[in-house]
Amino acid sequence: MSATTPSSTLQEPLTPFAVLDRSVIDANIDRLERRLADLNLPLRLHVKTSKSVEVTSRVHREGPQPIAVSTLAEAEYFADDGYTDILYAVGLAPAKLDRVVALHARGVDLSVLVDNTDQAEAVAAASRVSGHRIPALVEIDCDGHRSGVRAESPELIEIARILHDGGAELRGVLDHAGESYFSTGAEAQARDADAERAALITAAQRLREAGMPCPVLSSGSTPTAHSPSEKGGMTELRAGNFVFFDLVMAGIGVCDLDDIALSVVVTVIGHQSGKGWILTDGGWMAMSRDRGTAAQKIDQGYGVVATLDGEIIPDLLMTGASQEHGILELRHGSGGELPELPVGTRLRVLPNHACATASQYQEYSVVDRTEDPTRILENWPRCNGW
Repeated sequence: MSATTPSSTLQEPLTPFAVLDRSVIDANIDRLERRLADLNLPLRLHVKTSKSVEVTSRVHREGPQPIAVSTLAEAEYFADDGYTDILYAVGLAPAKLDRVVALHARGVDLSVLVDNTDQAEAVAAASRVSGHRIPALVEIDCDGHRSGVRAESPELIEIARILHDGGAELRGVLDHAGESYFSTGAEAQARDADAERAALITAAQRLREAGMPCPVLSSGSTPTAHSPSEKGGMTELRAGNFVFFDLVMAGIGVCDLDDIALSVVVTVIGHQSGKGWILTDGGWMAMSRDRGTAAQKIDQGYGVVATLDGEIIPDLLMTGASQEHGILELRHGSGGELPELPVGTRLRVLPNHACATASQYQEYSVVDRTEDPTRILENWPRCNGW
């Protein structure tokens, strides 16, 4: 499936549907590219946010470059478009190795991620049986956020040895500063980035001292990618959310509301005047259940509400959601008045978590606020599934 060129406006498609502003995407890309140019560090774009060849081509203007994926469906989708340097950046389920081998047979250099000996033994065995030396990175836990082994742990050497001696390719180490998504401000995010970098350097040094190669040191998250920190010793930086940004990123100071490229168009379908509610046809199936701003200084509910042309409506939030119903009301403590929004009015809602909201849709309706913020210029398909 490829992009299509419609002749319509945001008033025409049935709601809810996802909208991207390409001018905002391009500005977000330019911002990170300037940062990476200062660091002289290559980007491995994480495509899990957009899952779209068309969005990725805004970054890779001269053709396919290295990417990270979160599913094998993404790897296959991007391989179909000529991408050959792909990192599957989720801990490997051994049953998926047949699909990994199939991609290698197509000429795709697909590397996998492991953090335990069972995974390492499965990758080594698949390498021997298939005749393809499957490249693997060992995941390092830099902040206790999720998975990985500590850089100082004995397990690191054991896992790496199984890969290196067992027929696979030990390509290096990787970490992800997941706790940075809870760190507000540049100073806190710089500390996270420093911890991310230090963990990889320690892990790489230990592997090399044990007589094993470690050519790749892969770090990344959108907050740490934008932080004012040193990246010396890293060989690549991974980030993906930055192409769209979202309310969580705005809440920790990585971006502003104007930098959020993704929104969902919904329609007003009713009112509960006694409760101060406006009802829409966009519930959690349209926005996702993600409430990532709930723990932040400013809770944005399920999303910030804007007019159809993208102007933020002061203090109007999507505060509640059932499967297909959204509840809009004024922010608690607001001194404003609930706006008059008749049944049939179309609105945009900015998401808490761009990756989760985008995953509800098969395609994006693309606009450009520098031209006409309500005219749909293209429809860009995306990949879903696992």
